[in-house]
Amino acid sequence: MKRKLDLFQTLRATPGLWRVSGILRKHGILRVLGSGKPPPPHAVRTAIEELGSVFMKFGQVLALRRDLLPDDYIRELESLQNETPPVAFEDIRSAFLAEFGSPPEELFAEFDSKPLATGTIAQAHLARTHAGLEVVVKVRRPMLAEEVRRDLGVLSALARLAAAAVPGVRGLNPTKLVEELGSSLRLEIDFREEAANIVTFRERLADVPNLWMPDALLDLSGETVLTQEYSCGVRVDRYAAAHPDQRQMIVQTLASLLVRQVFEKGLFHADPHPGNLFVFPDGRLCLHDFGMVGSLREDVRISFGQLLMALVGKKVRAAADAYIEMGIADETLSRFELEEELSRLIEEIHNRPPKDVSVGQALGSLVRIGSRRGLRNPSELLLLTRVFLIMEGVLRAVDPEVDILALFRAEMSELEKRFNKVEEFLLRTREWSVEMEAFVRESPGDARRVLRRLADGTVGRMQVPVLEARTARIARSVERLTSGVIAASFVLGGALLVALPGWHHALGIALLLLGGTMAIAVAFATVRRARDREND
Repeated sequence: MKRKLDLFQTLRATPGLWRVSGILRKHGILRVLGSGKPPPPHAVRTAIEELGSVFMKFGQVLALRRDLLPDDYIRELESLQNETPPVAFEDIRSAFLAEFGSPPEELFAEFDSKPLATGTIAQAHLARTHAGLEVVVKVRRPMLAEEVRRDLGVLSALARLAAAAVPGVRGLNPTKLVEELGSSLRLEIDFREEAANIVTFRERLADVPNLWMPDALLDLSGETVLTQEYSCGVRVDRYAAAHPDQRQMIVQTLASLLVRQVFEKGLFHADPHPGNLFVFPDGRLCLHDFGMVGSLREDVRISFGQLLMALVGKKVRAAADAYIEMGIADETLSRFELEEELSRLIEEIHNRPPKDVSVGQALGSLVRIGSRRGLRNPSELLLLTRVFLIMEGVLRAVDPEVDILALFRAEMSELEKRFNKVEEFLLRTREWSVEMEAFVRESPGDARRVLRRLADGTVGRMQVPVLEARTARIARSVERLTSGVIAASFVLGGALLVALPGWHHALGIALLLLGGTMAIAVAFATVRRARDREND
C-alpha cells in the first residue's frame, strides 16, 4: 500500500520534477551526477536559488548538517540568496481583505504602499495605527501556501528517488529531512506562530538587561499578516562601525543574550544575523524576526552547558560524558576513540590564537566526530552549532579582535554563579523533587529490563558509554533524593509544628531553619564533589 501511495505521489509531482531536472541540467549537475562524482558546490547553490523559496529553505536545512556535508557545501548553502521582486500593492490589499475583510487604508491611519523590505516569505511595509503607534506590517507573499504544498511534494518525490538511486545520499536520510522542512515551513508561513513567539520571547526575556523586543499587535495580525512595533534602531554592525567606543558593551550584551537564551531560558532566536539585530541610540539591543526559534529541554540544556564548559576548560572526560548524554550511541561507539578525537579537538582549540578560536566551528567538528564514532547528533545540537557560528560572525563584525573563548567562559561563569545562589537553589528544589519522583518511578522498569537482558543472555550488547551515562544520572538522582528526604523531613515537620500554638511554634521554626541549613549544606557538598570529579 505504501509503495502504491509513493508511486501515486511521484506521478503527481511529475511536472515539478521535469522543471527541477531542467534547472539541474542547465547548471550541469545532472551530467556530473551521471559520472558518479559529486556536483560542484557553487552549481548546487545557484540551482537551488533558481528553484525558489522552498528549495532555498531546504538548502538552509542541509546547511545545518555539518556532521554529514563537507565544509565547501556548507559555506555555499549558508550563502543562499534570492533576489525577490516586490509584490504589487493590489496583492497586498487583497491579502488584507482576505484576512480582515478590510483594506489596509481603513485598518491603519497611515500605510506606506512602497515596501520597506522584500523577502522569500513576506513583504514589509511601514504604517501608523489609529492610536498613533508606528508599526511594521509583514504580509505573506500571494500564493505562497500553494507554492509550499507543490514544491514540498516535488522535494518528497526527489528525496525518495535519490535515496533509492544514490547510495551516498541515503545516509542523509533525505525523506526525513523533507518531512522536517515541511513541518517547520508550515509554521514559518503562519504568522500566528510568529506572533506567539514574540509574546513568549517578551515574557521569557523580560529580565535581560539592555534588551528591547517589539510587541506584536494581535488584533492586527493573522495567518498572512503580522503587525509589530517599529524599531528605530540601526543594524548592529553599522552601529558598531559608527560608535567604536561602544564595541565592548555591544559584544558583552550579545554574548550575554546568547548564553542566557540557551542555558537559562531554554528558548533562543535561531537566526541572529546582523539584519535581525539592531541597536538603539541609547545602546539597547533589539531583536527582529521571530519566525525561526529553537527550544531546549532542561536535560539537553544541562548537558550542552556541561559540554561547552568542558571544551572551554580542557576536560576531555567531562566533554565525552556530556556529549554521550546528549546523543544516542549505537554498538559501534568506542569510548576510547571518542576521547582521543575529543582530546585532539580541545588541544586544537586552545593552541589557536584567541582571535581565531570559534566555538561554533568546534561544535561543527564535534558533531562530525560523533557521527564518525557512532553517535546520532540531536537536532538541537545541529541548530545550536549554526546559531553559535552566526553569532560569532556578528561578534567579529563588531570587534575583529574579540576573544570568543574568554568571552563565553566569562558569561558561563556568571551564569553558574547566578544558579549557585541560595535563592536559586531553593527555587530549583521543586525541579529536583520531580527528578526524584521520576527516578523512583522509572527504576523498577529499568531493573526489569536489565534482568530480562541477563536472562536472555543479551546484556553484553548494552553499550558501556550508555551504561556510564545512566549510572551517572542514577548517582546524581540518589544524591539529590537523599538531600531532598533529609531536608523535606525537617521542613515538613517544622511546617506542621508552626501551625500549632504555644511552644510547638518555636520548635517548628527551629526545624524549618535546621532543614533549610542541612539541605543547603548537602547541596553545596554535592556540587563540590561534582567539581572534584570533573577535575580528576
